[in-house]
Amino acid sequence: MGKKLQSAMEYLMTYGWAILIIAVVLGALFQLGIFNASTFTPKAPPGSCHVFRPNGPMTTSFINTQGICNGELPQYVWSSTSTSQAITPAITLTVSNTLNQDFTVSAWLYIKNPVNTPNMQPFFGLYTATSTIYFGQGPNGWYTGTSYAYDLNGYGDGEIAKTSSYQWHNVVEQEKGFVLTTYIDGVFASWDNSLPAADQKTIINPLVYIGGINTMYYGQRQFVGMMSNIQLYNTSLTTNEITALYNGGIGGAPIKLNNLVGWWPLNGDVKDYSGNNNNGVPSGVTFTSNWESGYSAP
Repeated sequence: MGKKLQSAMEYLMTYGWAILIIAVVLGALFQLGIFNASTFTPKAPPGSCHVFRPNGPMTTSFINTQGICNGELPQYVWSSTSTSQAITPAITLTVSNTLNQDFTVSAWLYIKNPVNTPNMQPFFGLYTATSTIYFGQGPNGWYTGTSYAYDLNGYGDGEIAKTSSYQWHNVVEQEKGFVLTTYIDGVFASWDNSLPAADQKTIINPLVYIGGINTMYYGQRQFVGMMSNIQLYNTSLTTNEITALYNGGIGGAPIKLNNLVGWWPLNGDVKDYSGNNNNGVPSGVTFTSNWESGYSAP
């Protein structure tokens, strides 16, 4: 017994450091997502799923999806820096609280900076020369900033829902009547119904800004992190529909196609796959295939 114990101790002393190093390396690889099953899953190439409108852009007759549209993981995602941005031509969209026009934007986001970042980071915005709507992360967490409702003050009053950094989240921002609502991973997170009626303005045929927006108060701001699967609807969605967007995962196809204005999967390009030809013009945009870390399929 003594000899066996002595042999075991000699073995540990001889190979213990090697075992420890291997354990540390394996732990690091696991943390990086190397052993995540999604890492070995075949990825959908750019443009593999798209909306087909046989009668042309903005039509809804016989609208359908075509291609590989079963929620396959994307091959690439948008990787933002402090200068990344894409702008589309003016899209056909009128937003006005006065007219009670509703809209919804959904996106999958990977946050690299902590929620207490000193500057706001809009990932998406609708812009005209006189009015802007922008969504993103600010000093207090998630915000819905509406310059047309807040006199261009840019403070992002319509949010508050903190999430963790270095993880993927589905974020849905919705304006319904006078209420701005945030959903994170399919769950209601915050709302604000304090929009003063006297400040209501109309935003008609705006430009879409992806990855940043030029605000009157803060100036130019960009989102720093990774993005995927941005969808814009000209209507509000039900709670079940918002949950369905999350459950569809990062590669999920749009729902409610009749109200889909723009769909930017950001899978290697900034093209609009909604069938409405709202293709983005990129500036400083890069895409990465190494994005699975921090993503867990719903």
